[in-house]
Parts: sequence; structure tokens; C-alpha cells
Amino acid sequence: MNPPDARPLLTRRVLALGACCAVLGPVRAQAVALDAPNVVAVGPRLITAGQPTRQALAGLGRLGVQAVVYLAPRTVPDAIPEEPELLRQQGIDFVHLPVPFDAPSAAHADAVSAALLRLRERKVLVHCQVNFRASTMVFLHRAIALREDPAQAYEAVSRVWTPSGPWRALVLAQMKAHGLDFAPM
Repeated sequence: MNPPDARPLLTRRVLALGACCAVLGPVRAQAVALDAPNVVAVGPRLITAGQPTRQALAGLGRLGVQAVVYLAPRTVPDAIPEEPELLRQQGIDFVHLPVPFDAPSAAHADAVSAALLRLRERKVLVHCQVNFRASTMVFLHRAIALREDPAQAYEAVSRVWTPSGPWRALVLAQMKAHGLDFAPM
């Protein structure tokens, strides 16, 4: 199962990149356009979003993006089959870690976190279809691996959605497994 296609209901606009990041402190925002649903600038080097358009993918290098982590299976309806090649042509690293929407697991969260730790010195876009997978997995990475305040890290998720079903279960299980006292509303 995949998340509902919210594109017709979403404003496909951009957020300013470079918001305040708990680890790096306040930074000046830099306006950068990314044509994708639910764009959230987590910090100066980390952005989450839904599926960017083909044209947006082809322009990521101009935005300073150095790596992309893609979390949706390649079989989702709005996947762009040539995404890896579009990124390779710009010298952008592409990491594909497909997370089934109806069965996210701790192993998926660990794989995403490991990739983000490996890419931590680069500007990274983490995306899926509508930023449900991406926002939640990045939240878990921030709260667990980076030890950011879970309530503050969760604000980026709440801009996009309220995890339910297996996603809420994953968040609660991961918080408990890592001794973090946090339960999203």
C-alpha cells in the first residue's frame, strides 16, 4: 500500500532552506525553489520532500544538493525511472532504500540513519512520494542518532502529517527501544 496521492491537494511550493537546526544553531535562510510536495527544510544540509518533478530532479545540482536518499519503492505510480541517471549526470549520490508504506520497520529506520550519518557532511534531500516516509524516518534519525530533542525534531513531521497505523507504531517502538520519553499526539 502506498500513501494517498495528495499532489492535487498540496501546494507544490518551496520552503526556504536553512531553517534553525538544533545541532548547528540558527542559520540564515536561503530561498531555494524545489518543485515537490511537502518540502521541509530541516536544516542547512537536510531537506525532506515528496517526489520532485523530473525537471526539479534535473536541477538539484544547481541547488547545491549533493546526495539524494529515496525511500519509496520504484514501483510507486509517480516514481521517475530515470532519477538515478538524472542525479548521476550532476554528480549527485543516489541512495535507494525502499520502505514499504504498510510495513516500515526498525531495520528500515536503521538503514536510513546509517545512510544519513555517512552523508552528514553533504547537503541531502530525503524524499518519497508525499514526504510521509521521509519526514518520519528523518525524525527517527534526528531523535535517536543525533540525540536532538524529539519534540523539536517532530515538528518537521507534523508540518506534513500525523503518522498512524504502522508508522505510529514504529515511532513509539523506536522511542521506547532507545529510552526516549516521547509520544507524538
